[in-house]
Amino acid sequence: MGKVYVFDHPLIQHKTALMRQKDTSVKDFRELAKEVAMLMGFEATRNLPLETVEIETPMCKTNMKMLKGEDIAIIPILRAGLGFVDGMLALVPNAKVGHIGLYRDPETHTPVEYYCKLPIDIEKRQILVVDPMLATGGSAVAAIEFIKQRGGKNITFMCFIAAPEGIEALQKAHPDVDIFVAAKDEKLNENAYILPGLGDAGDRLYGTK
Repeated sequence: MGKVYVFDHPLIQHKTALMRQKDTSVKDFRELAKEVAMLMGFEATRNLPLETVEIETPMCKTNMKMLKGEDIAIIPILRAGLGFVDGMLALVPNAKVGHIGLYRDPETHTPVEYYCKLPIDIEKRQILVVDPMLATGGSAVAAIEFIKQRGGKNITFMCFIAAPEGIEALQKAHPDVDIFVAAKDEKLNENAYILPGLGDAGDRLYGTK
């Protein structure tokens, strides 16, 4: 079973609380999303492989540890997942970025893929699937399934706010995927919004209603 990491770092807790406030502006929300994504990224990339390389300092040659390639793919679930990308790229600027878009069929209520563009070597990369909210888990489960169908294997999921129901659904569908969460909330309401949550992350990122 994949692990669930709920962050207790003071900066992440503070900035996530600011994101939740209803009077936080679009500009501030975007900046906070970037900052929280970056802080979370430090931990989510903890197990990246290293190799020993020879470098030359102003004083002498020496052997140091550096990343063994930067074979990372960041895959935001459109549209709100885009709020994660800048913060992650600040850490790993050579990462490839894919995109996956889903909508829910009004009759069957199942997620339908309308857009998917992934790096051509996706099977070789450590994949970070990002979306601000993990509510019912339906979008995350479907997005990861579509990525696996295209050869993706080493997958991690990251979100700002998660409901217990979403975590359970994602673990059940993809027990091989680790989940990184800035905050685990209480529950879903009758409209499948997370409580206390932060509202609609896409609307708050882009100023739409």
